[in-house]
Amino acid sequence: MTGVNLTAWILGPVLGVMTFFFIFRIILTWYPQVDLNRLPFNLIARPTEPFLIPLRKLVQPIGGVDITPIIWVGIFSLLREILLGQQGLLTMLSRVN
Repeated sequence: MTGVNLTAWILGPVLGVMTFFFIFRIILTWYPQVDLNRLPFNLIARPTEPFLIPLRKLVQPIGGVDITPIIWVGIFSLLREILLGQQGLLTMLSRVN
């Protein structure tokens, strides 16, 4: 297994899980009474919060709705497509080797 294949093998699930976490985080915003510091919700909140904090400083809520998780879903989906998609960089590099 080459370094490119190993990177793609690790990066694919990581990007997929993070996208899932942010989608779940979007769903959790529909329920403001949910305490994100309690199980099982903190399992979603803790890995996503470090990404959301800096972006919240740049992007203010629109109509009282925090859209930063939506932006991160887009970023992680774009990264996954650029790196691992059918014409992705890592996919193309693995075909060359």
